Amino acid sequence: MKKIWLLPALFSFLSALAAPHDSLMNELAGELKRTALYDSQKNQSIRRLEVLLKDTATHAPQEIFDLNEKLFEEYKVYSYKEAFRYATSLLAIAYRLNEPAYIVKAKLKLCFILHSSGLYKEAYDSLSSIRINPGTNRTLKAECYTLMGRYYYDLAEYANDSFFTTGYIIKGSAFIDSALNYYDKNGFEYAYYSGLKYLEQGNTDASFAFFNKIIQDTALGLHRYAIAASSLSKVCLMQGKTEDAIQLLIKASLADLRSSTKETFAIFQLAELLYNKGDLPNAALCIASAAANAQFYGARQRKLQISTILPLVEAQKLNAVEARKNELLRFTLILAALVILLVILTFIILKQVKQLRRSQQLLTESHLQQQAINKQLEGANKTLAVVNEKLEEANTIKEEYIGYFFNMDSEFFARLNKFKTLAEQKLADKKYDEIKFLLHNLHTKREKEELLNSFDKVFLKLFPGFVKEFNALLLPEDRVQLKDKESLNTDMRIFALLRMGISDHEKIAEILEYSVKTIYAYKTRIRNKSIAPKEFEERIMKIKGFHSE
Repeated sequence: MKKIWLLPALFSFLSALAAPHDSLMNELAGELKRTALYDSQKNQSIRRLEVLLKDTATHAPQEIFDLNEKLFEEYKVYSYKEAFRYATSLLAIAYRLNEPAYIVKAKLKLCFILHSSGLYKEAYDSLSSIRINPGTNRTLKAECYTLMGRYYYDLAEYANDSFFTTGYIIKGSAFIDSALNYYDKNGFEYAYYSGLKYLEQGNTDASFAFFNKIIQDTALGLHRYAIAASSLSKVCLMQGKTEDAIQLLIKASLADLRSSTKETFAIFQLAELLYNKGDLPNAALCIASAAANAQFYGARQRKLQISTILPLVEAQKLNAVEARKNELLRFTLILAALVILLVILTFIILKQVKQLRRSQQLLTESHLQQQAINKQLEGANKTLAVVNEKLEEANTIKEEYIGYFFNMDSEFFARLNKFKTLAEQKLADKKYDEIKFLLHNLHTKREKEELLNSFDKVFLKLFPGFVKEFNALLLPEDRVQLKDKESLNTDMRIFALLRMGISDHEKIAEILEYSVKTIYAYKTRIRNKSIAPKEFEERIMKIKGFHSE
């Protein structure tokens, strides 16, 4: 059963961690660690007043009464014992002064502290002894009726049945209505007790409107904010808005903590809601703080309320510990079984590993052989690619130049045939002078130049980037600037013929009508102007044709 309980508890815990109030709860947990600091500040404020009160010789009776009243206000939600002491001192001073207003005020202080500590009969007896007459000021009348109203509301909560509760609420509301007649309609008290009355009567909409308006006031003090936020949380609970109620109670608890308010219901109710949600860690944190507050203040009814839920929280914590212990035992047994299984599997695996190593060794050797073959194939493919590229280039050059020379031969034979026909006609007509004229007009040098220009055009068509790449291999100051974009100079023609694959220097000299020595001189001169003399010809041979990428 404990193991079954653990799963929903775990899910509840995880859902609580993801709740909207998570960041506020973290803030409250952090502030709880600073409780001693806030209490120290409170004690310093009290000590300053006590130092003033010690020198009673220099104070008038009214001033002594005022100092006791200030100390009572400091203690009234901080320590019942000290607040009760100063309330009784106030009453004694008031009787000595024989001032009716002071006596009523002192009795009201005493009634407040008796009621706050859970001494309801004593509070009622003290309230019954107060005589309100037309001369009593409005503030004291309001306080008196308010205390009576709160007294009956608390009796209604304590009775919590269908018979007595309704009557107590009616009586309490009647006293609150009387108190409202004396409060400033724009003040905190009027709004708060109006909201409280509607809350007790079950009118949640009206109650929500009053309490929500109060907490929007940015000038509201910490203690008043805590009271209003705590009351508004009750309204939210009645409306089914549990998450809103939790957030309001956290804010109220923060305000109580920072104002060192020990007589508080907010953090106890927060603990109860968190417990109901299954958030045990935070519920335990809050109930521990509520118990510490009740013990410090001395509130009897708070101690009684806390005693109803504290054992439940502790029992749930013990159940959680026991469940974790059982789970740990189960986990240990499973782990032991797994260890035994692991030993058996390890033995089997080690045996299999030996076989795998043999297989892997064979595979590795096969893989290395395959890699060697692949490298050989890769090298062969690269060589083949280069050869194919060169063949493709050679085919292109061959096709272009075959077409070019067929065209040139056609034109040459046409001119030769024309010349032959004309010469035969002149010979037949015995016009020997005209034959001499024809021979004189035959310009072989110009024909040779045209032949070279045609070569240039065809070559630049095949290698459109030759001039640019040729110049890129020369120093900037030695780069060639051609006048005719379709012609090459002698330097470039030599290397153009080399790029075409004519590597025989005698053949190049014959084509260009130079000596072999001149060709060597040209090549040496150009190479010396290069940025890479030793690699110049090699780079020339790498210049790509128009079809190569």
